[in-house]
Amino acid sequence: MVISLIYMEKENRTLAYAASEAKKYLRRMLPGAEVSVAAAEDGAEAAASGRAAETGETPESGFVISLEIRSDSATRNDHFDIRTGSGGGYIAGNNARSVLIGVYYYLYLLGCRFLGPGKELELVPELTDAGRLSQSYSHTASYYHRGVCIEGSESLQNALDFIDWLPKLGYNTCFIQFQIPYTFFARWYRHEGNPLLAPEEFTAQDAARFSDMMTEELKKRDLLLQMVGHGWTGESIGIPSMDWKASDIRISGKQRSMLAQVDGKREFFHGIPMNTNLCYSNPDVVEAFSESAVRYAATHPGVDYLHVWLADECNNLCECEECVKDVPTDQYIRILNVIDEKLTAKGLDTRIVFLLYQELLWPPVKETLRNPDRFVLMFAPISRSFNSAYQLDGELPPVPAYERNHITLPVNLSQNLAHLRAWQKHFDGDGFVYDYHLGRAHYGDFGYIHISRIIHDDVVQLGKLGLDGQISCQEFRAGMPNFLPNYMMGRMLLDAERGFDEVTEEYYRAAYGDGWKTVLGYLSELSELCDCDYFNRKGPRTNPDIAARMDKARRLTESFAKSEYFSTEPACGLQARFREMLRYHCTYIPYLEKAMCELASGQTEAAKESWMRFIDTIRENELSFQPYLDVYRIYEVSLNYAGFKQYCGCGGY
Repeated sequence: MVISLIYMEKENRTLAYAASEAKKYLRRMLPGAEVSVAAAEDGAEAAASGRAAETGETPESGFVISLEIRSDSATRNDHFDIRTGSGGGYIAGNNARSVLIGVYYYLYLLGCRFLGPGKELELVPELTDAGRLSQSYSHTASYYHRGVCIEGSESLQNALDFIDWLPKLGYNTCFIQFQIPYTFFARWYRHEGNPLLAPEEFTAQDAARFSDMMTEELKKRDLLLQMVGHGWTGESIGIPSMDWKASDIRISGKQRSMLAQVDGKREFFHGIPMNTNLCYSNPDVVEAFSESAVRYAATHPGVDYLHVWLADECNNLCECEECVKDVPTDQYIRILNVIDEKLTAKGLDTRIVFLLYQELLWPPVKETLRNPDRFVLMFAPISRSFNSAYQLDGELPPVPAYERNHITLPVNLSQNLAHLRAWQKHFDGDGFVYDYHLGRAHYGDFGYIHISRIIHDDVVQLGKLGLDGQISCQEFRAGMPNFLPNYMMGRMLLDAERGFDEVTEEYYRAAYGDGWKTVLGYLSELSELCDCDYFNRKGPRTNPDIAARMDKARRLTESFAKSEYFSTEPACGLQARFREMLRYHCTYIPYLEKAMCELASGQTEAAKESWMRFIDTIRENELSFQPYLDVYRIYEVSLNYAGFKQYCGCGGY
């Protein structure tokens, strides 16, 4: 069989890349086929393939698929149209990114499943019936903003593999935090949290180079690039802010005068520049902050969305006599308006993402954004519960009065949504949620079924919240026991009409083959015994109900580890890898289940011992399962959030 892939804009590298991807996978699916890629010099090939699709005729050139941009779509959302008949056809989109997503969806219709980042988690079946190449499907993405943000501890390969995975699931954007993503890579290369691995040298220059490489891979796929977020408060006054660590850097008198005055002192908040606010009533601060943002935008024209946030900590706003005259959100909006004016003067159309987070959850009192089209609202309910999905029924509670440096963050979902609704009375423009299902909460769900359902149900309701999508603040290595949560998120953001059971079955059938129901039953039962909120520091640590559930979870895992599932031969290498991952999960998770049971029972010494066995096990095996489990992050979260540091006296073990 002869297959020709023609991309219709010779200079468009994303279309060229889409054609090369189609060639790569079709050759694997049709081992005897001759598959070629070419750029069209004119529209003849597209016309021929289009006629073939409509009439069922086979052109002399064989099976021809043209890849083309058709900008007649009435929506800004990514739209693709797949039309292939016996002689070929076309895959079209309203932008190059949509064509690429359309190519991957065509492969999905042919049976491909992209179950995790990296080549070893792909299912690429051999096609025994070439008639399946004939497909007809058209789709417009349910939401515009569909992406992830780097967190945790990553290698460069982890990041590049994840970027490669994004459009295969229908994601269209990636957020690279900070001006350079130093801390996320430094954690891996210096092996923070795992003293069994020798630390490697890693510098800010390395991080900048990695950031450029990530940007290049995103642009090759026409994915939208988002940058920065926290860090402006330090960087704008000449203080490096690349991580959340304390700094002993010497600062000038001028710099000190620009820091927030808290409890009568102007100093780094708990010693950490990243978490330190500025004196936002100070004209020098407004000028330095706005100039820093505009300078970055001017020197980084490839950034589609520039996140401009304040410090990453609450109850540390300036208490000087001028600052206390305004709520912090009014001061924030004044700075944003200055940035907009300067960007406009320079002819820059960079979109600015502003943040609803901590103090900024409280809406402004005096100020408004004068050019709302420039801005995108980002709702970040970091303190929310993950034991249930967004709740839209009933009347929302009132937003409590703002008290400078004495706020309590909302926990339940109705309180969080009350803040969003209050803000939306002041801004009715573009917006999305920045949520944390896979940032910390997922570690409290050992089966990954509960958190996947929360993701599904949350995404379904985004439109009702007045939000056009989601960016997930998360580790890229969130794949133990599997990557269902990320798979669910991508599929649902692309098509919010899909059912939870449908997507779950699709994933499990591909990952576990004939044993998928057995695995799903076990992991579902395990998830039901878990509590994401308890693991993430919500509620007292002594909790008899949690203790009983974790004891039952441990016995369940130990029983499943001895089950017949592990004695049967997997059907293929992919399923063998997922089985290996699940076997490893059954090896280390009982130590954590036991530790959680003892923690919740108040048995602190026993909990410490069990937790250390858990940590030792995942440290010893990190290299064997590096792409799937972020040892640094689960160590840090279980230590500081679940409570082993406070209740077991583990210190910095």
